[in-house]
Amino acid sequence: MTEYTIPAGAGESEYVEKRSRFLGHLRPVKSEEEARAFVAEMKKTYYDARHNCWCYLLKDGPERYSDDGEPQGTAGIPMLEVFRREGVTDLVCVVTRYFGGVLLGAGGLFRAYTKSAKDALDAAGLAVVRRWEVREFDCSYAAIERMKQEIAAFGGLIDTMDYGAAVHIRALLPGDRSEAFRARIFDISGGATDPAAAGECFRPAPLSRS
Repeated sequence: MTEYTIPAGAGESEYVEKRSRFLGHLRPVKSEEEARAFVAEMKKTYYDARHNCWCYLLKDGPERYSDDGEPQGTAGIPMLEVFRREGVTDLVCVVTRYFGGVLLGAGGLFRAYTKSAKDALDAAGLAVVRRWEVREFDCSYAAIERMKQEIAAFGGLIDTMDYGAAVHIRALLPGDRSEAFRARIFDISGGATDPAAAGECFRPAPLSRS
């Protein structure tokens, strides 16, 4: 499995153009059923809106979209293109429009739906799903903060921490830094701690935008 990018969470946006109000709602999903259920939920919530345009993309599934009564090509496809361009998948987005009485034209609609989808994605943030190598080890309570710093310095994440006579840490490290992390912990502990390899997993991690 290769790395891929997903929304880090839910995202919402609001945009007003010539009194038309556009409400964007984005959610991470793992199946077409989840995506369709969210679209149905938004249509029910905003039943009084003129349009509820939507799209969804799934890594191992289809891409779908709807202009929901807007001129063809002015809503669903522009929204879909936002996510294609950002390289993000496993999401559904619904942009609700309350008509403000002024026609926006095809160009105006294209820009409004594009902006609403992009703003919702920016609000959600991004996460990358990647392969992690798991390392497990015990440390003293006094060393917890130092261990957290070391894990972060190697680009890793803490999966679990179990508290007993000592603290048992299950850490996730990028594959190319796992052995260097083990050597570092072994070194700074004077050989007392040697993080053991405990398999691998695929998990999302927040992705910072530069």
